Amino acid sequence: MAKTLSGKFVLKILCRVFGFYFVSQSGSHVKIRKIISGRTVTTIVPLHRELARGTLHGILELAEVDEEVFWKEV
Repeated sequence: MAKTLSGKFVLKILCRVFGFYFVSQSGSHVKIRKIISGRTVTTIVPLHRELARGTLHGILELAEVDEEVFWKEV
C-alpha cells in the first residue's frame, strides 16, 4: 500500500463498486451501510485528506471488503 487515499475517494469507491449507501453524517464522519444476505454491514469513513494505513484497514475490515479486491478497484 504505497499511496495514501482521501476519505472522500474511499467513500466513492465503497459506494460505487461495493454497493454501500449513505446513512448519515456527523461532522467529518460518514456512516455507510450495505445489506448482505439479510445482514447489515455498517462502516464509518472519516472525510480526511489522507487516511492513515490503519484507519483504511479498519474501514475495510468493518465493511467486510478484502484489501486486495479494494486495491484492484482503485
